[in-house]
Amino acid sequence: MSQSSADRIVTDLRKWIEGVGAGTQLPPSRELAARYGASPVTVQKAMRILVGLGLVESRPGAGNFVRGTRLTRPLNFSWQTSALRTAAGRLPVLSTPMREVAVDAIGLHSGYPAKELLPQRAVRAALVRAARSESALSRSPASGLPELQAWFAGELAAATPAGVTPVAARDVIVVPGTQSGLSSAFRALAGPGQPVVMESPTYWGAILAAAQAGVQVVPVASDADGPDADDVARAFAETGARLFYAQPNFANPTGAQWSPARRDRVMAVVREFGAFLIEDDWARDFGIDDDPVPMAAYDDNGHVVYLRSLTKSVSPAVRVGAVIARGPVRERMLADRGAESMYVSGVLQAAALEVVLQPAWRSHLRALRGQLRERRDLLARSVAEHMPYAGIEQLPPGGLNLWVRLPDEVDLDRLVRDCENDGVLIAAGTEWFPTEPSATFIRLNFAGPDPSRFPDGTSIIGRNIAEQLA
Repeated sequence: MSQSSADRIVTDLRKWIEGVGAGTQLPPSRELAARYGASPVTVQKAMRILVGLGLVESRPGAGNFVRGTRLTRPLNFSWQTSALRTAAGRLPVLSTPMREVAVDAIGLHSGYPAKELLPQRAVRAALVRAARSESALSRSPASGLPELQAWFAGELAAATPAGVTPVAARDVIVVPGTQSGLSSAFRALAGPGQPVVMESPTYWGAILAAAQAGVQVVPVASDADGPDADDVARAFAETGARLFYAQPNFANPTGAQWSPARRDRVMAVVREFGAFLIEDDWARDFGIDDDPVPMAAYDDNGHVVYLRSLTKSVSPAVRVGAVIARGPVRERMLADRGAESMYVSGVLQAAALEVVLQPAWRSHLRALRGQLRERRDLLARSVAEHMPYAGIEQLPPGGLNLWVRLPDEVDLDRLVRDCENDGVLIAAGTEWFPTEPSATFIRLNFAGPDPSRFPDGTSIIGRNIAEQLA
C-alpha cells in the first residue's frame, strides 16, 4: 500500500474516533488490515500517526485505545473586543547571521544549526515522499494541514497543567516560518504607528518585522531573569501599548530564561492592562539543561499569542512554523496571513509532519541536547582561555548562542571587520538592541560547523581585542 493508504486509514479512523468515547478500543490491526486491504506495516504506520496526534494511546499487551480528553470549560474572550484596535522607516540591513560563509572561514555568526545537527536522513526521505503525494498538486487549507495543526496543538497541550483548558487544533495557524507570523502579529494586533513593547536586547528579526510593520518599538531592559515587571507596567501605562513581544525561554541573543517569579509577575501585568504577550518559543527544541514550560500553557484567556518554529530544528529548507491564538485575535491574524501569503506549501507541511511524527524525532532531540552541551561548553572554555578581556554574561541553559561582553573601549565595527579579514565571522551585538546598546557585546553561535575550530576562532578574536586595547 502507498503512503496515501496510511493517510486514508488515519482520516477514516479520526472520523470514527469523534463518534466514540474515550477509552474505546480500536479494532485489532489484523481486522483493520483486512478492512482496508492494507499491509500490517501500513496499519502500524497509521497507528503511529494517530498516537503522535494525541488521538490514540497504545497499551502494550492490550491494544490501541481512544485517548481521553480533558474537561473543558467556557472561555471568555470578551476583553479582546476592547484590546483589538483597528488594524490597518527605515528598514534595518540584512543581519549578520544571514550572511554566507567563505569556504575557509570560521563562522561564529550564524543563527542556524550546522547540518550535522539536523535529522538529515528523515528530512530527505520526507521531502521525497511529500513530493510524490497529493500535496505536490493541491492547495492546502489557509490555516494549515489539519494533522499538522493537531500536532502543534498537542505539543502545547501536553505541557498544559491541570485546571487550564488546553489549546485545540482549530487555534493553530500554520505559517511559512515564524518570522512571517511576527509580521502578522505586529500588523494585526498593533498597526502602523502604534507602540509595541520589546525586551532589550531582543531578536533582530523582531526588530526588523516591527520596522516593516511601521510600529513604534518601546524597549524595556531585560537581564538574566527576564524583564522587570514594573518596567513592563510602566511602558504599558506611559505609551498605551497593548502588545509585548518576548522570548521567555532561551532568549536570542542572551540565552536568558525568565525566572518563575518574573513569569508570574509579567503575566499578571499583561492581564492587568488587557494586553497581549507574543511568546516567541524559537528554541523549543534546543533545551540543554532545562525543558521549561511555555507561558502559553498557563493561559486560556487568549492573552498569549504563541509562536513555535520547526525551521531551525527540522531544516532551514523547511520553513514551517505555527501561531497559536485563541479568540477573535486568531481570526484577525488568519485574515492577515491570507492577504500576505494565502497558504503554506502543502509539500513542506507534509514533510515537516512526517519528520516530527517519527519515533526517531524524539531520539534525535535527545541526542541533540548532548551535542549542543558539548559545543556550548567547548566555546565557553575557548572564550575564557583566548579572550581574557571578554566575559560571558550567562552560560545559557538552552538555545544556540553565547552572549559575550567586551570592554567598552572596543571599537565594535573595527573588531568585526578585522576578524573577518582574519577569517572569522562574528555578529556585533548592536543588531539585537532596539535602542542604544547598554554595553559592548558580540554574539557567538556554538551550533555552527566544525567546533574543533572554536579555539582558533576565539584566539583570533582575542588577539584583535588586545590590539585595540594596547
